[in-house]
Amino acid sequence: MHRPEDRPAPAIPRRRRLRTTVITLALGAVMFTVGAVGLSPAGSGTPDTADTTVSASGPARGAEALRERVRRLPKDPVGWADLGMALVQQARTTADQAAYDRAETALRRSLALQPAENLHAEIGMGALAAARHRFREALTWARRAVATSPATPASYGVLADAHTQLGQYRRAEEAVQKMADLRPDSSSLARASYTYELRGDTRQARTLMERALRAAGTPGERAFAHTHLSSLALDSGDPATALRQARAGLAVVPRDPGLLEARAKAHAARGESRQAVADYTAAVAVAPLPQYLLELGELQESLRHQDEAEGLYAVLRAQETLRRAAGAPADVDAILFEADHGDPRRAVTMAEAAVRERPFIAVHDAYAWALHRAGRDEQALEQADRALALGTRSALFLYHRGAVHQALGDTTSARRDLRRALSLDPSFHPLHAPAARTAVRRIDNTP
Repeated sequence: MHRPEDRPAPAIPRRRRLRTTVITLALGAVMFTVGAVGLSPAGSGTPDTADTTVSASGPARGAEALRERVRRLPKDPVGWADLGMALVQQARTTADQAAYDRAETALRRSLALQPAENLHAEIGMGALAAARHRFREALTWARRAVATSPATPASYGVLADAHTQLGQYRRAEEAVQKMADLRPDSSSLARASYTYELRGDTRQARTLMERALRAAGTPGERAFAHTHLSSLALDSGDPATALRQARAGLAVVPRDPGLLEARAKAHAARGESRQAVADYTAAVAVAPLPQYLLELGELQESLRHQDEAEGLYAVLRAQETLRRAAGAPADVDAILFEADHGDPRRAVTMAEAAVRERPFIAVHDAYAWALHRAGRDEQALEQADRALALGTRSALFLYHRGAVHQALGDTTSARRDLRRALSLDPSFHPLHAPAARTAVRRIDNTP
């Protein structure tokens, strides 16, 4: 789902009046990942400063500068920790899996030099574990970081992200509130925004993300805020605003893959298929992540460009082979791809393993869809209900549940979910949105 960057502040202010002015409800869950949780104190002397600019060459340049630093100061634990975080950022933005191994080597070198109360390395190890979807491990490191420095906002960011992915939403609420109380900056406001989004309050989510944009101190933070303002607009059926936000972000960070994806989605929603394909292709060139590959492949399939779609699906299958060989957990996109374009029974197996390790709502949704595609609709309905339990306004989740209801013969519930999906975002998926409209017509025409 979403990937906010975390740039904790350089100093800890006194507690501010955020509880009543910003977060008036108990905060919900936070999901800031597509294979990663955002947190980038790389290149700083403390974990309270970071530049989270995301570009094709930025992370590599930052890592190289930090390599030179540790060559000059090989006994500096902070330098090794900062190098580790820069490599985590590089892996996240370039899909270079080997960078995660290099990041772990650097972070563990830092811990060897300073085993106790090494805040930089503890935060870094938490972010690394989250990037690898090892959220229980991330939680352990986040708790250790909080114990080391209870007044550091970054620690609570990692803690909140881990709790969220583990389905521990109330604990995530507490961590986000604590982070916001310590410093209501762009990072904490972005997390607060997403908690409201997951609860279905898109108006408050948009308000908080606009505040996050105004508070942004780096190009990366501004790019992130524009990305998610674009997403909020598109999820509300407003592709014109979505396009405007994506363009504004790309003016700041021209090759940011998340912004390229956002602009591609906006173009697709406006029927501008050529521009959408171009933007998705550019995003894949920067970061060949499963999400971008799948979205571009399904867009090409919807355009009847089957050869192009199959080429992208072949890359996804190769990535899945590597994932299985490494024993890494399946991501949501891999499960959905297998369910729709591979073996649904294998998708169920993948989802069962994923939900045990990461019982987050998006994983429940993917599990529901895999079960449905495998013909196990009663079990699918239970998972689909879990995916929507927070009140999230997701057209895709609603479509999935509507299809399950239809398969079970509950046309009343199917019509409700399918119509709501289309009312939220008429172009929510290049293949499923047309299927939803067809299904509604069939239901309406059934005596």
